[in-house]
Amino acid sequence: MAKKYWLVKSEPSAFSIDDLVKSKNKTTHWDGVRNYQARNFMRDEMKKGDLVLFYHSNANPTAVVGYCEVVKEGYPDFTAFDPEDKHYDPKSNMGKPTWMMVDIKLKKKFKNPVTLAEIKENQKLQKMRLVQRGNRLSVMPVEEKEFNEILKMAGV
Repeated sequence: MAKKYWLVKSEPSAFSIDDLVKSKNKTTHWDGVRNYQARNFMRDEMKKGDLVLFYHSNANPTAVVGYCEVVKEGYPDFTAFDPEDKHYDPKSNMGKPTWMMVDIKLKKKFKNPVTLAEIKENQKLQKMRLVQRGNRLSVMPVEEKEFNEILKMAGV
């Protein structure tokens, strides 16, 4: 299987790259995704060893702030079953879970985040899903050349 590349979005007020830095083993489960297409990516396509850009959305500025590795493939998102959790889904069933998550581990926090404005200005990134009109998924595939260009822009 060829390695795949991804971008995950999180609002820093909910879970930031600094929260990931502080997590045990710099690892977390990527829970709370409640979009079917994003869920399908995590359930069906994200594999151990894939690399992931970590993007701060709804931030000033919005930016790719680091990258991670998938360390555990898709499994049921337990937050969907917890009535006390903000991601609770009363229709989700433990026997046939609706929502999935993966575990990611921080590889590198960027000293120089790559802003959305910089990404939009880069001719090599014009076809990146992140900059396409109407593409608001919290989990999306990234081309290897796009991933490498972001790392280059970050000085990694």
